[in-house]
Amino acid sequence: MVTTDQITNFTDKISHSLPKEKITVLQINLGRKCNLVCNHCHVEASPKRKEELTPEICQQLVTIINNFPQIKIIDLTGGAPEMHYGFAELVEAAKNNNKQIIIRSNLTIFFESGYEYLPEYFAKNKVRVVASLPCYLENNVDKQRGNGVYRQSILALQKLNQLGYGINPDLIIDLVYNPPLPKNNNFSLTPNQQNLEKDYKRYLENNFNIKFNQLLTITNLPIGRANFHLEKHQIKDSYLQFLEANFNKVTLPFLMCRNQLSVDYLGNIYDCDFNQMENIYSLNKQQQKVTLTQILEQNNLDLIGEIQTANYCYGCTAGSGSSCGGSLTINN
Repeated sequence: MVTTDQITNFTDKISHSLPKEKITVLQINLGRKCNLVCNHCHVEASPKRKEELTPEICQQLVTIINNFPQIKIIDLTGGAPEMHYGFAELVEAAKNNNKQIIIRSNLTIFFESGYEYLPEYFAKNKVRVVASLPCYLENNVDKQRGNGVYRQSILALQKLNQLGYGINPDLIIDLVYNPPLPKNNNFSLTPNQQNLEKDYKRYLENNFNIKFNQLLTITNLPIGRANFHLEKHQIKDSYLQFLEANFNKVTLPFLMCRNQLSVDYLGNIYDCDFNQMENIYSLNKQQQKVTLTQILEQNNLDLIGEIQTANYCYGCTAGSGSSCGGSLTINN
């Protein structure tokens, strides 16, 4: 069994700090409630979770969206972001300010009572839908996400296609691939994104007449339920060592944390969603925790000097890299 002292500290591996660049992406985690309980979920979301935005935090976010033209993308995530307070208000604010709106949807939410309106709502507001479909085969999806999830996802994609998603250039639907969680030391990197996308498109179109724009491949990081799984099978350290062995310095300039703020439902700021789940706060140049309140008081979105890193950052820098936007380089 590999021990942690055999894993090089990530900051030592890159041998320099990662400076924060000008912020252009505001990713907001609206809360932890979700209609699914996926076994790889780093957020540990479920129907039992209650955390969500307060009206005060929501208003601060709306003010920031209104006041900072440098923000180009509003990325709404969760849990299921559609289930939380402030969802519609943030979509409206982003639309009014001509921001690109990303909704990270699980698709099955369309079939929950009270959420049937979502496909038409998405199309009306021209939101970019980024949806998890960890395989194009039914059995693999249901193993990761729950029985019946694949069939509902297919029906949801067909509905979005009927509305023009994947066909109309203004209506973008991207799918997300997460590899199955390993049960032993037989680890592998995510497949080549371009090649896997071709397989997805061929299978989904031939079998269900489904079209989509891009496939995004995302590596499982040892956080949340994925971390519990790796620890249960006593392979967490081996997995980290595998990721370190495949470290690719070419990915560093393209990491999503470079130009992104990740905000939680309490108004705290992080460099990425993974740091948010591990409570590793962003720090300003005086090494103080950054919050929405501080940004508004100083009227400055760029308070962060250096990005806070941890050893799970190897997951974003292994092979062709991994981010909320998929692989970071063209080839593995």
